[in-house]
Amino acid sequence: MKTKGEITREKILECARELFNTKGFSATTINDLVQATGMQKGSLYFHFSGKDDIARAVLGQATSEFMNFLSEALAGDNPGVSLEQFFRCALEKHLSTGFVGGCLFGNTALEMSDSDPDFAAVIAKVFDQWSDKVAIVVAGAQKKGQIRTDISSEALANHIIATIEGGIMMSRLKKDERPMRQCLETLRITLELRVQ
Repeated sequence: MKTKGEITREKILECARELFNTKGFSATTINDLVQATGMQKGSLYFHFSGKDDIARAVLGQATSEFMNFLSEALAGDNPGVSLEQFFRCALEKHLSTGFVGGCLFGNTALEMSDSDPDFAAVIAKVFDQWSDKVAIVVAGAQKKGQIRTDISSEALANHIIATIEGGIMMSRLKKDERPMRQCLETLRITLELRVQ
């Protein structure tokens, strides 16, 4: 059973994550967090030293959840099926939010990469891990003849991630699933994906 302190900390992180994902790290203030959580500033500062500390905890939690999501989404009977499932899971994840908020990691990369080297390094590590996981599946699909082999698995993995992130961004902008669906379909064609 969770303690009152653990429950309070989780509430702070949950509210902060939503604010950071929709407003951005820079635009979110401690007063925003106070209002969203319904807590006093003292409660926030009891659990965290400040907004950056909250942001680091949010990113750590989100990274762990995302890596679990990737492991599940990239599972399948064979690598081609795994890629197809990954595409479907990515779309379903953002359909479930109505394309509000987008990808926390993509958002943070755009917002912080030029202004905060520490946060940029955290996000770069997430993208590296993501790319590594996808590249393993891509290499497996190449060995089975399920996708094209004239481009390296690393380059294709980065292309997959960039295309998905772009699709998320365009669907978020328009609040319409079609751009992301089109990006995923174009990926299938570009990869020459054959699910066997």
